[in-house]
Amino acid sequence: MNLPDTPPAASTSLSTTATIPLPSIVTTAGADAEHEFLTFFAGTIRNPNTRAAYARAWQRFDRWCSDVGIESLIDIDSLMVSAYIETLSQSLAVASVKQHRAALSKAFDFLVVRQIVPSNPVAHVSGPKLVTTKGKTPVLDDDEFLALLAAIPTDTLIGLRDRAFICLLTYTWPRVSSAVDLRVRDYFPKGKRWYVDLAEKGGKFTTKLVHHRTQDALDAYLAALAPEPDDWLFQSMDRRRQPTGRPLSRRNALHMVKRRAIAADLDPSRVCNHAFRATGITNYMSNGGRLDVAQEWATHADPRTTGLYDRTTDKVSLEEVERIRFERQGG
Repeated sequence: MNLPDTPPAASTSLSTTATIPLPSIVTTAGADAEHEFLTFFAGTIRNPNTRAAYARAWQRFDRWCSDVGIESLIDIDSLMVSAYIETLSQSLAVASVKQHRAALSKAFDFLVVRQIVPSNPVAHVSGPKLVTTKGKTPVLDDDEFLALLAAIPTDTLIGLRDRAFICLLTYTWPRVSSAVDLRVRDYFPKGKRWYVDLAEKGGKFTTKLVHHRTQDALDAYLAALAPEPDDWLFQSMDRRRQPTGRPLSRRNALHMVKRRAIAADLDPSRVCNHAFRATGITNYMSNGGRLDVAQEWATHADPRTTGLYDRTTDKVSLEEVERIRFERQGG
């Protein structure tokens, strides 16, 4: 007797829960707690990066609970959570502490609704205050960015791929997760111009006009790759520098841009995948771009987020600096 295939949605949920390690404080709370904990991760968190970050946060919390003798979810109260948040604050940045607190609070909220725990012990524990007026993502100036591109050889497939990838990040501003998820068919012409379809953060889908420099780089790369429409646009390479048919991972992309930075005599600590997004936004704003357009193009929900990437205020002219001067009065 042939059993029917598992529906795709169910299959996806099962594969998701298989990657979530169960903390010991959850397993000791019983089978219902295990089921609802996994349901929280599989059913309420759609972004795989958020899911992975929250899973790591729970693993860290579980280790702390083990160290202090807490055995089960139902034993946790606000005082314990407060002590844990204080411990995190001694070793992690404020933003990381807030993310860990959110991971715990949202899961506990879900478990309260599912009647696994009576209340959320995180609800009355405040996290550290984070006030950000300028982003920390490094930004390349014009000379550095052009030097980086010039250092990438264009007589190899991998060089053409890397140049096209960096151009897309800088001129079109997708998040790196969106860039590595592109298929060849997602880059297409409409009229006389070329566009790219991107699946962005929060389940948003956007179609963006491609800058002519990105178009030139992509066209040269695709001419050498000769792919099919359903192939991954940016493919990983094997030891012989041949395409594998698999997508370039975010980690491999990071290693790639670090190597390219070193080849261009740039400080690799100042070059990451996200730096190109910040570089493109800063360059746009410094050339008279509008904040509302930049916000839409970067798919930011809040213009203040876009403003964090704009580093044009970092450039204070020598003339203005020299206005600060102290002179002796009289004889």
